[in-house]
Amino acid sequence: MSESFNNLNTFLGDYFNLSIPHFHVIDGVEIVLIAMFFYMILVWIKDTRAYMLLRGIIIVVVFFIVAALLQMNTILWLGEKLVSAGLIALIVVFQPELRAALERLGRSNWMNRLIPVVAGKDVGKRFSDRTLHDLVKASYEMGAVKTGALIVVEKEVQLTEYERTGIEVDALLSRQLLINIFEKNTPLHDGAVIVRGDRVVSATCYLPLTDSMMLSKELGTRHRAAVGISEVSDSVTIVVSEETGKISVATENRLIRDVDAGELTEILTRLQNPVEAAEKHGFFKRFGRRVLNK
Repeated sequence: MSESFNNLNTFLGDYFNLSIPHFHVIDGVEIVLIAMFFYMILVWIKDTRAYMLLRGIIIVVVFFIVAALLQMNTILWLGEKLVSAGLIALIVVFQPELRAALERLGRSNWMNRLIPVVAGKDVGKRFSDRTLHDLVKASYEMGAVKTGALIVVEKEVQLTEYERTGIEVDALLSRQLLINIFEKNTPLHDGAVIVRGDRVVSATCYLPLTDSMMLSKELGTRHRAAVGISEVSDSVTIVVSEETGKISVATENRLIRDVDAGELTEILTRLQNPVEAAEKHGFFKRFGRRVLNK
């Protein structure tokens, strides 16, 4: 095999001035990793405002290519001097997107996915069955009368910086408490509620809005805030639409629209039981038909 390869290489070199490089298994692994890296970058760019910035950068690059072809030396000299400053400017401009990407990478719990039973063996329930029942009950009671609500249920990543933007409540979660908080024209109804374990820790919290271009234009601030908080944390957010009364759930940078009581109960049950959720990772893909509101 090696002799045949050498003969072919010699033939191509003698007659066509070409050569075939030696290809090893590690080269194939490198190609696959680089392809995956660029694919992830393109997907990340497509879902954020970085797409429009990238188009602007491409236009600038094409301009300098044309300048090089036409030998416009002054423009090329200026471009060369601006390269270092341009790299710093890119970091500044893309700072929110880069931060979100690094946070997402840091939240990826690869060991839990590879060894889910061991990773979550000693972890108990995040909240009680009563809390789960009251979350579902309150959501659909508010939906029935079209009372808007935004309920963020915390997981591993603590939402302290967003908790501070609201008013401290620190009360045991109940159906009546949630309904009273989001009742129209009450002091605490505007903004989000953050739930940690069995307690409502804060109300009227401000959440970051998503820049995703994949969300439907008909969605309002509540839904964009729900997706926004899922982009910077591992939380699960329940949204009650004030216009339609329908329930949506935001998690893992996605929005699942129009979930029924059974689906919401199942989602919260997975959230409540870390071990079971780790063993059945990818559960939310079952609701893919409603993700991102195409």
